[in-house]
Amino acid sequence: MVLQESGEMYLETILILSSDNVFVRAIDVGEYMGFSKPSVSRAMSNLRQDGYVEIAANGAITLTQRGREIAEKIYERHTLLTEFLVHLGVSEKTATQDACKMEHDISDESFEAIKRHASQKSAK
Repeated sequence: MVLQESGEMYLETILILSSDNVFVRAIDVGEYMGFSKPSVSRAMSNLRQDGYVEIAANGAITLTQRGREIAEKIYERHTLLTEFLVHLGVSEKTATQDACKMEHDISDESFEAIKRHASQKSAK
């Protein structure tokens, strides 16, 4: 099953929130993303059914290994693309917004090329 962009965004959000909080709840995800509780609940249910997250009886949401791998991939793309665009002279706000759009659609090949280019520039 192919995960849609919204699912990737939820996984990335859970990853980000879990770095600051041991306990991530649906309400935290909704507040961070600006989504309603019913929307988040539906998404978490779908992500749980597809094996990307686990939800404990107390409401704690954790990423499965599969979910963590996708979240880390998307987060790496987001941070690197943001930094790359800022380095090109794009404002931080615009770079962040554009990276958020690009991170879901860019091919692995193109992203790896940008990553190589960025690492060569930082090594100099």
